[in-house]
Amino acid sequence: MQKILIIEDEESILMALEDDLKLEGYEVTGETDGAQGFERAKQGGYDLIILDIMLPSLDGFEICKQLRQVGDTTPILMLTAKSQEIDKVLGLELGADDYLTKPFSPRELLARVKALLRRAKPADPPLLERYRFDDVEVDFKGYKVTKGGEPVELTAKEFALLRLLIHHRDEVLRRDVILDQVWGDDWDVFPRTVDTHIANLRKKLEDDPADPRYIVNVRGVGYKFVADRP
Repeated sequence: MQKILIIEDEESILMALEDDLKLEGYEVTGETDGAQGFERAKQGGYDLIILDIMLPSLDGFEICKQLRQVGDTTPILMLTAKSQEIDKVLGLELGADDYLTKPFSPRELLARVKALLRRAKPADPPLLERYRFDDVEVDFKGYKVTKGGEPVELTAKEFALLRLLIHHRDEVLRRDVILDQVWGDDWDVFPRTVDTHIANLRKKLEDDPADPRYIVNVRGVGYKFVADRP
């Protein structure tokens, strides 16, 4: 679970951000005081810091500056009620990765959070060109799938979903991560869309879709592809 630190002195905004991000599956810690937030940030272990500029004790500019001076590379999303260009430029020059002016919509904030976390991920290993499990063979380069030597027709989204699952084999993927990676910025899809496509893949690729061996559900979390066992 990815961890986010929010340093925001307006409690109503802090609580709203905490609720929205927790619903998305993130582990969230909040601080309303700049100095206390800075001490918590220095402890490390966070995947993202959401940082207000106007804070008691220590402002967001100084927190950002000091974190970068000690080599902390955690992505920082700065929040402010100010809209002057100079504030945005200063924040970015001090090492912030993105900037959002209040008031903002929860959807825009979540989109920026996901984009920052995505950019900060370690580079993935090279994509496979082919993968075989049981009697199923996937040719990623040729965009073809066969089962028992017979072609299997997959939709573009089903193929993209299968590629994602296999590429992250033995790794649990949350529904929101799958939606983000396969459907991108298409806001007309919902978490249950993932379930429908998973069910379709099982019907086409598993010997017993009701008792899947490879595309398995991790209750309350998401799905994972279980690599073929020797």
